Amino acid sequence: MEPQNKLINSAEDCVDEALCGMVRASSGLSLLRGHRVVLRSDLDQIRGKVALLSGGGSGHEPAHGGYVGAGMLSAAVAGAVFASPPPASILAAILCLHSAGASGVLLIVKNYTGDRLNFGLAAEQARNHGVDVDIVVVADDCAFTCPSKAGKRGLCGTIFIHKLAGALADEGCSLVHIVAKMTEVLQGIGTIGVVSLSPCSVPDCRPSFELPPGNMEVGMGIHGEPGVKRSKLATADELVSAMIDHMTNPESQSCLHLSTGDVLVVCVNNLGALSHLEMAVMTQAVIVCLENRGLVVARVMAGSYMTSLQMAGMSLTLMRASQETLRLFDAKTSAPAWPNLSSGCTSGRNYLTNPTTVSSGAHAEMQPEGPQSPVMRKVLERVCSTLLEHQEELNALDRACGDGDCGNTHAQAAKAIQVWLQNHTVPGCPGQLLSALAALVQEKMGGSSGALYSLFLTAASGHLIGGRSHAAAWAGAMHAGMQAMKRYGGADLGDRTMLDALYPAVDELMKLNSTSPGGEMAVLKAAVQKAAVGAESTRSLAAKAGRASYIAAERLTMPDPGAKAVAAILSAVVEALEEQ
Repeated sequence: MEPQNKLINSAEDCVDEALCGMVRASSGLSLLRGHRVVLRSDLDQIRGKVALLSGGGSGHEPAHGGYVGAGMLSAAVAGAVFASPPPASILAAILCLHSAGASGVLLIVKNYTGDRLNFGLAAEQARNHGVDVDIVVVADDCAFTCPSKAGKRGLCGTIFIHKLAGALADEGCSLVHIVAKMTEVLQGIGTIGVVSLSPCSVPDCRPSFELPPGNMEVGMGIHGEPGVKRSKLATADELVSAMIDHMTNPESQSCLHLSTGDVLVVCVNNLGALSHLEMAVMTQAVIVCLENRGLVVARVMAGSYMTSLQMAGMSLTLMRASQETLRLFDAKTSAPAWPNLSSGCTSGRNYLTNPTTVSSGAHAEMQPEGPQSPVMRKVLERVCSTLLEHQEELNALDRACGDGDCGNTHAQAAKAIQVWLQNHTVPGCPGQLLSALAALVQEKMGGSSGALYSLFLTAASGHLIGGRSHAAAWAGAMHAGMQAMKRYGGADLGDRTMLDALYPAVDELMKLNSTSPGGEMAVLKAAVQKAAVGAESTRSLAAKAGRASYIAAERLTMPDPGAKAVAAILSAVVEALEEQ
């Protein structure tokens, strides 16, 4: 037996326990005793109407039990993981629906041999019991240019049929009418799948295939079977364009024929393990690609609708839609897994709102107060180059206590300031300069570091208004900035943060309020030395604030990257001033 690779109790019981968990979490669902069949709790509502039954192997959740509800499926039957359900359970579901008063039962079946055989056998048995039964087989796979005799596979397009047929059944349409309408709709549905990072694995089994790093499978099914081709991992835009090219290739026997102006319903389906961020990027890429090809995107579903356990990939389903199709698609349903989207058209919608205009900050065209400051320009240039030089060092330190991006975050700020310097004069008023830098850092640096630096600069700028730039004013500004970081950030000296470098430096700078032996430069150099010592001292401190506070103390053996960054910035400032 393979080692357990899922959060389950046992491979033998996981399907039954999963069905129980889903049903108990939804008051609109129930289980058929003795069978893996999910039913509507309000079966009395289907009396005199066509009932819909679908299903298949488990591992594709929320399909198919999640689509049981008013306006969609009346019942769903589940097999073992990736295995067709047994005919006895399918028949039990059909007879249950018939007994509830259904005028007929429509079986919606994905085009896999096991499903066709078992649902077909149950349908024949049900007819012998006097039940009016018919079958719609969904075969929406566009991966194979020359499908085998088995035909195209049934993929995520199946849930579109659940929805449209369910809406028609809810309106009281006949079984014959629903079958005819779905047969017509199926001609305009196509799906292609891609796995970008990893295959899936059945509980207690090895992954279905090996995928080397940097590779992806295109056109695979939903049971872990490999795709039609393997290629190098591409960008989201490149991948989506290639997928749509493949789906609409006129030389393919599986081609989905689309024409300029066609109205589409789109499903961007997470196969199990993609992050929400990746899914949102892929969704944007799909919408843009389709619109650039002259197609109208009417509705977009983006999420996990028909999964393949933990497969790190997605499938794309497109459906040509008439106004009648959209009406049925928009009809409300109580099925827990259906998103109930807005009925507004995606294409053509103005989705951008103009922000309130602010007349200050990084984007304002600043009129320098007094003379320009070439000294401060040199200081900023040196700070930026220093942060870029230390980027990898800071990243390495951050990997030991955080997410490894401290250097990148500071580099983003440095690059933003460099661009700003190219397009702006540096004002002679220090308060005005710090205010502009605060807005720039807030926007471009991001994260908690961006907020902390922006707090520091904003608080400090208030102590340098009116053109004050003498040493004591700068010392007071630094102290005010540090206090703001402490007040809102919640950290203090000794908590293993950037304050451990900033605190001792500011304490030293406060000596600028009085005549200092050796002059101002001596105090500045001493402050830099104190910052360096403070940063190094974090090596032995226990983290009490920030992301590092969640890391076991014995793993924190390197200096805090934020403190090292502060020490590097102060050192760069003093070096630039010395050169002046």
